[in-house]
Amino acid sequence: MPEITLKDDRQFHAPSGKRLVLALEDNGVDILHRCGGHAKCTTCRVQFIRGEPTCMTEAEKERLEARGLLGEVRLSCQILCESDMTIVPINRVSSSDVEDAGPRPADSITPNPVWVDAPASRSRTVHNT
Repeated sequence: MPEITLKDDRQFHAPSGKRLVLALEDNGVDILHRCGGHAKCTTCRVQFIRGEPTCMTEAEKERLEARGLLGEVRLSCQILCESDMTIVPINRVSSSDVEDAGPRPADSITPNPVWVDAPASRSRTVHNT
């Protein structure tokens, strides 16, 4: 099982193939996912410290490009837990002005994933959470 580590050193294991957004939520991380995990809103953003996947869905790439975020963050709703990773969840219910995270995402990635190579991450500052 992949080990997920948060910047605050919390750790948990996630079943291989589980969506990262669900692994986070199911382990007490109040990450936002306002669109329900469809790669539309970008509220489920995470930054990688280690273990960033080398592929991404076409939907994630298109949405991040449109928002000028490609190479800066990733969308946890479009990532499968397949290896160990260390991340920083960016948008959380507890630090927002909304009352809930959004509709629970489906167990499988939506829209139907078409996998492409992820671009190299640009130098970035990790948010404090």
